[in-house]
Amino acid sequence: MQHTSHLLMIQPVHFSFNAETAVNNSFQNKSDQSNVQEKARQEFEQFISILRAHDIDVTVVEDTPDPHTPDSIFPNNWISFHEDGSICLYPMFATNRRLERKPSVLNSIQEKFLIVHTNDFTSNEKNELFLEGTGSMVLDREKKIAYACLSPRTNTQVFNEFCNTMQYKGVSFVAVDAAGAPIYHTNVMMCVADDYVVICLDSIKDSNEHQLVKQSIINSGKIIVEIDFNQMNHFAGNMLQVHNTRGEKFLVMSSQAFHALTPKQIETITAFNKIIHSDITTIETNGGGSARCMMAEIFLPLK
Repeated sequence: MQHTSHLLMIQPVHFSFNAETAVNNSFQNKSDQSNVQEKARQEFEQFISILRAHDIDVTVVEDTPDPHTPDSIFPNNWISFHEDGSICLYPMFATNRRLERKPSVLNSIQEKFLIVHTNDFTSNEKNELFLEGTGSMVLDREKKIAYACLSPRTNTQVFNEFCNTMQYKGVSFVAVDAAGAPIYHTNVMMCVADDYVVICLDSIKDSNEHQLVKQSIINSGKIIVEIDFNQMNHFAGNMLQVHNTRGEKFLVMSSQAFHALTPKQIETITAFNKIIHSDITTIETNGGGSARCMMAEIFLPLK
């Protein structure tokens, strides 16, 4: 399936602005708040409550204070989970983000789910080649298509290695923000659901690549919900489709993203599924990631 009802989320202990990632994440802004961790934790807990109120299964693992991992709230960048029982571990750009690969997280997952194989791409870090999971890639799991906008965080060689290993067709391109800078992660400009794709096509400047991506979406049988640069800057591309224990489908996003959508876009999306949103402004501002980044979807078999 394209979506799952099982999510992994990491409860923050020392969430803060990460200077190591800010060098190529234009979505990050250091706030003047003195209580960033406290506010982030409140936003995190409220988000979890909303998801669980809709009967979505969330495995919450509390981060450890040591080693210090200010971005651990975004687990989808270092690990992904797949229906065949495999997991993938990814090479990370920031050295302090590599410390997020903690045994405690996998131990919690293995209490409930079956892991039969590990695909470890992390050795690419020694060559400064990176692929940050389902941040760098947006997966059409049903059609086995992986979309990736290339950046310092998303290397062509490692992307092809993933596609060959996992038997995905790779669709890579260059996407830039309104200022012309490379977009650091594909999942801020694109979200693939089962019947539609939310995407900022304006960010793909090369006409051939623009047409390649657009045609791939159309050929996969999905409609396009197009967002503009301003909406993308409010994280309207950083969404994830999930379902609950009763099979009801939802598109999960932040409140900032929801309020950036037009009534017509909301109407189009809600024709396919309901929308869930939560206010995570502190996390978005300091972390440069939004709702989708906080959720690592688990497709592993249950024990």
